[in-house]
Amino acid sequence: MTEAEEEIKAWIVTVDMGLGHQRATHPLKSLAEGEIITAGSEKYADEAERRLWDRLRQSYEFLSRIRAVPLIGKPLFGILDRIQNIPSFYPIRDLSYPSPQVKLVKRYIDKGLARGVLETIKKKPLPIVSSHPVPALAADYAGYSRNYCIVADAEIARAWVAMDPRASRIHYCAPCGRAVKRLKTYGVPDERIFLTGFPLPLEVLGDKNLSTLKKDFAQRLYYLDPENRFWPLHHVNVQYFLGKGNCRFKKERLLTLTYAVGGAGAQKEIGYQIAQSMREKLRENRIRLNLVAGVRREVRDYFNEVKREILPEGDNISVIFGTTKDQYFNEFARVIRTTDILWTKPSELSFYSGLGIPIIMAPPIGSQEEFNKRWLMEIQAGIPQEDPRYSSQWLFDLLNEGRLAESAWDGFLKARKYGTYKIMEILKTGTMSRETSPLKR
Repeated sequence: MTEAEEEIKAWIVTVDMGLGHQRATHPLKSLAEGEIITAGSEKYADEAERRLWDRLRQSYEFLSRIRAVPLIGKPLFGILDRIQNIPSFYPIRDLSYPSPQVKLVKRYIDKGLARGVLETIKKKPLPIVSSHPVPALAADYAGYSRNYCIVADAEIARAWVAMDPRASRIHYCAPCGRAVKRLKTYGVPDERIFLTGFPLPLEVLGDKNLSTLKKDFAQRLYYLDPENRFWPLHHVNVQYFLGKGNCRFKKERLLTLTYAVGGAGAQKEIGYQIAQSMREKLRENRIRLNLVAGVRREVRDYFNEVKREILPEGDNISVIFGTTKDQYFNEFARVIRTTDILWTKPSELSFYSGLGIPIIMAPPIGSQEEFNKRWLMEIQAGIPQEDPRYSSQWLFDLLNEGRLAESAWDGFLKARKYGTYKIMEILKTGTMSRETSPLKR
């Protein structure tokens, strides 16, 4: 922990609902008073409140999995998704009135949702930083003033904002410009929105000069440009932003593809299809494959079976798993440094495009992921997946044409990387400085 971090303490609050909300707070762990609070967990909620959280969590996981059920899956998913639907952005209009979603969340809070968090944060007058709207809204309705909420998607539902957005005291840390515009349509004033970027692991960045990231990204561009399509067009800019010293390319590993399922374990079958298609290339040492199971034991076991079937000998398939969320996030941060292509649904991992990693987008699950997909395509950092059964063909076509290198470069330049540092700055000073460097925006 740096000297600057030691001066900052806050109540860091998350929820156990998928991985996105916990991924957003994990880089801030060193700032937490005591530990990161998981709202609704046994330590921070009584039995009645845990039942409320379990109801919400089960609805989320059911929504994530129901789409794959033959015949009834997609129609039922559509009905459920409309409940949490994000309205179209255009035409731009005033959406500050309380929607049914907002009123439902308020009723849950009135029934005791996040009550345990409120009891905890009363113990010491510190700022509260939440990665889910419910703890932030509960603190807001209770009159808590130093209240910050991390937005984990490019666009969010009206339920993230209070009944009366102009009277609310919540300050939002937005990952991208789209989220800022959306918050404004919901009635949140400019002075309560910070365009920070999504919080990324500090061990992946290195420091405020991005020393680790620049070294890793320079090597990644080498693996993503085997036919020398990207480098002749962009080498001057690459050397300017990454430093000539980092652009002395070395061949120290294989091209590496990482496939990550969602926190609810959805879409694990895509991992099998990728491995099956890549079988010969894996055996020929032309590629490595990481299959990310998160903290789901059943997904870990499934991926281990895939590994035994596809590559019974050799180590070019790795299964990434953690027995705890902390262990998983630490392991993922290690793996992502040598990942050249990230294949996942457009969840909060969309913002890892800022590390200079091209995103192959699996089908979105839910309205917010549809907007994340749209954002990734707008900044040209994401490419929708083709049929995973033929990934050894089309993925290598993209690679050899320089398309993946182009996407990596676009993500690096256009997606923000300083979210963790900017949130620390806001907690320390109450504001955020404007940057002139395109890398530090």
